[in-house]
Amino acid sequence: MLSGGANAAWELNLQEPVTAVARRVYELHSLLLWVIVIIFVGVFAVVTYSLIYHRKSRGYKAADFHDNTTVEIAWTVVPTLILIAIAFPATSALVDMRDTSQPDVTIKVTGYQWKWGYEYLTGDAAGIKYMSVLSTPRDQIENKAPKGENYLLEVDRPMVVPVGKKVRILTTAMDVIHNWSVPAFAVKTDAVPGFLRDTWFRAEKEGTYRGQCSELCGKDHGFMPVVVEVVSAEKYAAWVAEQKAALASVAEDPNKVWALDELVARGETVYAANCAACHQANGEGLPPAFPALNGSKIVKGPKQEHLNVVLNGRPGTAMAAFGAQLSDTDIAAVVAYERNAWTNKLGEVIQPAEVKALRGK
Repeated sequence: MLSGGANAAWELNLQEPVTAVARRVYELHSLLLWVIVIIFVGVFAVVTYSLIYHRKSRGYKAADFHDNTTVEIAWTVVPTLILIAIAFPATSALVDMRDTSQPDVTIKVTGYQWKWGYEYLTGDAAGIKYMSVLSTPRDQIENKAPKGENYLLEVDRPMVVPVGKKVRILTTAMDVIHNWSVPAFAVKTDAVPGFLRDTWFRAEKEGTYRGQCSELCGKDHGFMPVVVEVVSAEKYAAWVAEQKAALASVAEDPNKVWALDELVARGETVYAANCAACHQANGEGLPPAFPALNGSKIVKGPKQEHLNVVLNGRPGTAMAAFGAQLSDTDIAAVVAYERNAWTNKLGEVIQPAEVKALRGK
């Protein structure tokens, strides 16, 4: 009884729907809830009445008839009618959920262990792509600091979409099965390696909406939230312009020659965002699933083999391929960092041009 006072939230229903489809799902859920309540009360009322008034201690004897045609017809016909009544609104809602035709914006969503990649394929934002990574501080996760309001449900770069526009989502994955889910949109779609699946939503209200990967996908399954910001047409246009300007400003010449300290500094940031979850900030890993990089034979071995592992991953292991996730400069930087961090200290410089050349092989 005392533990009840420790509950942080008392919500007992679905999230507030902000799309027409989500409202239909909510209404269908409510309808079925009351159908179930009526059936439950009816069945258990009869059972309770029978137990109290037809018990042996009152002199009642069990009936000895074998069957009752009327009762059997009733308990077949009534559930059938209930299922038919439920089937019509349920089927209509499912058909509506699958209608991804004529979208205003199409976004490809790629699941990685453990983050999301967003690529805008159509509309004013076509060509914009980025990674969306959990932004909850490690101190909160490790119980060294108080939990924030949106603990484990916050990212560095959310998906941004315009209010009132039909958004088609194409989902896939690069490693294992993930699931892109936003309850307020009634969207929940698997992201399967090698396949494209689609869904859609049209948000009717501006705001920030949160979800999570809803398919058990490995060690950090609970650390890859989904955040969607629904904004006005004006704010969306401004965001698109800002993103395109940022893309143009960070476009880097892969032939640029970097100094070792520059690469290591950038590589440390890339490592923290993409590698530390498995190999740990101190490079000691979590053997045997996630081997240590500090003193590793791969890290201290030929740099081309090290680059190849980062680019293409290791099939059959948890080591993902980062060739499609990181630029030539980022891969050169993170490899240079790994080969010069902790006790490795090889003093080697890895240039982006080397990564570019290796991609072409």
